[in-house]
Amino acid sequence: MKKPLAKLFTAAVVLAGIHGSAHALTLGTDFLSYAATSIGSVPGLPVNYGGLTVKAGDTSTLLIGGAANGASGLIYEIGVTRDGSNHITGFTGVAAAVGTVGAYNDGGVTYGPGGVLFTSRWPVNELGQTEPGSTGEDKIIDLAALGVAGSHSAVNFVPAGFGGAGHMKLVSWGGGQWYDALYSPDGSGTYDITSVTQIDLDPVAAGTQNLVGGPEGFVFIAAGNAGFAVNSLLVSDYSSGRVSAYDLDVNGDPLVTTRRDFLTGLSGAEGATIDPLTGDFLFSTFGGGSQVVVVQGFRAPDPDPDPPHGVPEPATLILFGAALMGLGAVRRRP
Repeated sequence: MKKPLAKLFTAAVVLAGIHGSAHALTLGTDFLSYAATSIGSVPGLPVNYGGLTVKAGDTSTLLIGGAANGASGLIYEIGVTRDGSNHITGFTGVAAAVGTVGAYNDGGVTYGPGGVLFTSRWPVNELGQTEPGSTGEDKIIDLAALGVAGSHSAVNFVPAGFGGAGHMKLVSWGGGQWYDALYSPDGSGTYDITSVTQIDLDPVAAGTQNLVGGPEGFVFIAAGNAGFAVNSLLVSDYSSGRVSAYDLDVNGDPLVTTRRDFLTGLSGAEGATIDPLTGDFLFSTFGGGSQVVVVQGFRAPDPDPDPPHGVPEPATLILFGAALMGLGAVRRRP
């Protein structure tokens, strides 16, 4: 397991007392208008927690990984309570496994094209795909064979309205290698990855620059939210005990020289997702009592032209992939 016991103990000390308040968490100086609150542990969910996302078509249910990083790991669903402004404030019921989906689950649990649920698998360096209505992963891709450094930890798709919209982005823990992946329908309801390219996140500096801090789940933040002058990325940094903010370039890739502290004073930051009703940022913790933290203060997202995550239709992806097939994959080890 990548999560050492000493790290888990530290996380428990930091987060154990913050249920219902954010006093143990510190927002960065550019982000003081936001409010961070732990809503506690998920009833019935095995520790430690993996990634999370609001269930497609059901904003009263959260999907979240339990027993993360192990062969016995699964994705669970849990009901959520919302206040009069639709902010998630807690949980209802007891977590129930979504069939057999989610072995080795890690920081990436997100919907992509066709409503397929994509799940990062650590430390086996794989990417799982589950079609709508399935109770088991319908496809598992070996990312090592595509040049992804061990091991892949999170996945997401660039939303509509951002540079690089529709691109699949991958990241590895703990070297922080960041990748752009081309993909296309396989004819069975899931997707092939046709190539993976490692992205240098600071073309000016010598060598290939990666994300720092042991990155896990990440989400895209639109320009115009408080403290975000340009389209940006928030990353749950497991190793450094923080959430980091980065400016994005025109391709939807983070620029490492723009890193700012969004939230510090925690350990074990793991998953990352955006609440489609309110724009709130939610993240889970691997350790730290295994909790879910909600950060309010973001704008509610615009209606998505292609639910659940603004990914182009498959025909668009095929044309896009054909135009970029000259891009090569780069193998990089931490």
